Amino acid sequence: MTPAPLDTTIPTLGPCQFHSPLHRIGAVEAPFKCETDRILYHSHLLEDGRDVSTPSFEEAGAREMLYFDPAKTTVGIVTCGGLSPGLNDIVRGIVNQCTHQYGISRIYGFRYGYEGLVQRYGHTPLVLRPGSVEQAHNFGGTLLGSSRGQQDIGEMVDTLEEMKVDILFVIGGDGTLRGASEIVKEIERRGLKKSVVGIPKTIDNDIMFLDKSFGFETAFAAAVQAVKCAYVEATGAVNGVGLVKLMGRDSGFISCYAALAGSNVDFVLIPEVPFELEGEGGLLESLRYRLNKRGSAVVVVAEGAGQHLMQTSGATDASGNQRYGDIGLFLKDRINTFFKERRTEVNLKYIDPSYIVRSVPANAADNVYCSRLAQGAVHAAVSGRTNMLVGRWHGSFVHLPLELVIHGRRKVDPTQELWHSVLACTGQPPVLR
Repeated sequence: MTPAPLDTTIPTLGPCQFHSPLHRIGAVEAPFKCETDRILYHSHLLEDGRDVSTPSFEEAGAREMLYFDPAKTTVGIVTCGGLSPGLNDIVRGIVNQCTHQYGISRIYGFRYGYEGLVQRYGHTPLVLRPGSVEQAHNFGGTLLGSSRGQQDIGEMVDTLEEMKVDILFVIGGDGTLRGASEIVKEIERRGLKKSVVGIPKTIDNDIMFLDKSFGFETAFAAAVQAVKCAYVEATGAVNGVGLVKLMGRDSGFISCYAALAGSNVDFVLIPEVPFELEGEGGLLESLRYRLNKRGSAVVVVAEGAGQHLMQTSGATDASGNQRYGDIGLFLKDRINTFFKERRTEVNLKYIDPSYIVRSVPANAADNVYCSRLAQGAVHAAVSGRTNMLVGRWHGSFVHLPLELVIHGRRKVDPTQELWHSVLACTGQPPVLR
């Protein structure tokens, strides 16, 4: 019996006759929807109507047939880059899935990032068992340690070959995933049969083709507490200003979400939306107007915002990322100087919770997300898939080619609803210049 089609019609009270006052938020056109904007009911391509011209991702999950014999398989795990809530949850999830579900008994944790795969550093790998990771999810950081920086690809593959590692799980951000891609190329060049599967980690939430990266929810929840503290400090003083610098080198998701969740922020500054300090419409005059009107203000700035305002050396860090100027301290000094020159009292409190935000244990939502990512990664690896990462897209867990995600960063789109929600919540001018 064929099921009756779903009736998704939404009743209306009649024709709409009045123009919305939200036609523009400041000078920015609002992203209105119309009746033809629809979301597909099913995220899968249907069996009887596959359209090969429509891009789609392979769905994650257990496979009936495996490439590797679990009893003869050796697994390696490495965590790289900066810390993020949920790293220990991922390691624990991989170890438990490999051991309890597939019966894989040889699992090594390589210490201190990619350095652990280069023997001359002398970092002895850890032997991982369910008992050794039983309580790992209750702690922040990573029990394996981490590091930044490029290592010799050949030496890393030499270690994998010497230890007879068949599957390598790489947990890290965009730089780490680029390294994983190079490891795959060297493995293929040597004609080896090893699986390399990535699990994307970045609290900046800037990995392409992902609903979110693990640890993001925990990170912005911790950031909200810092924003609330800034609000208390600002409202408790004459012309109080709470200035909070949050993580976000190239993407301002944490700043946006922290402002929306806190609902007491007056200005959000992110890398995707340039701003100026001086002039009638600049940040400083806008801040002075806000203080005159309300008596206090809270400013949230992402670490990568306003870099054009500062002189930087152009140097790079160990991961090859450009060293950014400290926008938080820069704004602190400029705001204080601006009001001092105008003989106006201002009480500015500066908060930088960066290491607190990324070092806390994962919350319950990220616990679940990390567990499912780890399970999906193991399912993919034992079936012989490689050069890929596992993630969630439109609510479904999928396999993504590494080459697809390492050539760009996900960013806040200033023309879309997230940024418009921030503008509506803060009441800040859409353009500060």
